[in-house]
Order: sequence, then structure tokens, then C-alpha cells
Amino acid sequence: MTLRLIIIRHAKSSWGDPTADDHDRVLNERGRISADALGDWLAAKGYVPDEALCSTASRTVETLDRISARLPARPPISYERRLYHADPGTILDVVRGGSGATLAVIGHNPGIGGFADAMTETPPDHPEFHRYPTGATTILEFDDASWQNVRPKTGRTLDFVVPRDLGA
Repeated sequence: MTLRLIIIRHAKSSWGDPTADDHDRVLNERGRISADALGDWLAAKGYVPDEALCSTASRTVETLDRISARLPARPPISYERRLYHADPGTILDVVRGGSGATLAVIGHNPGIGGFADAMTETPPDHPEFHRYPTGATTILEFDDASWQNVRPKTGRTLDFVVPRDLGA
């Protein structure tokens, strides 16, 4: 069996309210446009998750809501507080609890970018991959039947995109 993992960094967030708690920051206009473009791209490519694991931060929730609205079907979502500013090891622990054949995980840097790098057998040849800017999205495949067995450096890179590539 093949498992597919969609690794998404939240879209661009607003710094408009300097008193807002980091956890409560929402997307800015550019972030909303980017999240919509990412949803359209995922749908057009057939990268549609069966399940999504999302940080509880407002900007990740909003990113996933906007992406999901553009997909043929909204996936079941688990909001995971542990994904808020998680390191790659914690993200892997959360992913190992996944059950869908195509799983999306939405988080924050530096952890989500480090996780994408840690999981790829061969990183994509893209100048932005190691920076993993807002909205960066990696698609990996694993030859395995269970997320519990997925290990670092075993994911085949199928695709990588940043919102700027989509004109967003």
C-alpha cells in the first residue's frame, strides 16, 4: 500500500495587532489568497487528503479552512495542540497516529520545514524548499500500509510548491 503525506506550512499571517497572542494571529489578505491558491492547486493535482492534522493556532486553522473549501470534499480534521510550534519529532509522532491513506499536516516553522526535510528521501530541486516559506507545501509518498511504520528519509517527493509559484 502507498501512503501520501501533504506537509503544509500555514499561509502568511497578520502582524497588524501587536497585542495579539501569537496563537491567535490570523491570516492577512495575501495569506488568504495564497491558501485559496493552494487549495485549487491541490484539487487540480488530485492531492486530496482523507484526513488532516492541524495545529490549533488561528493561522493554521484558517489556512486549512480555506484550502479545504477548494477541495472536492472536506477531510475530517483533528486539531492538535502538540503541532503548535512543534519540532520534527513531535510532528512525526502526531503523523504516526494518522489513519487516512492521504494525510495532510499543517504547522509552523521551523518545525514543519524541518519535518519536510527530515522525511524526504531526496529533497525537491526548488530554491525555496530549505527555507520553507509560508504556504510551502510538499507532497511525499511512502511504501507502507501504516503511518505508525513511516520513518525519516523514506518519503519520495512527488511535488513541492510555494504560493509565489501559483501567482499568489
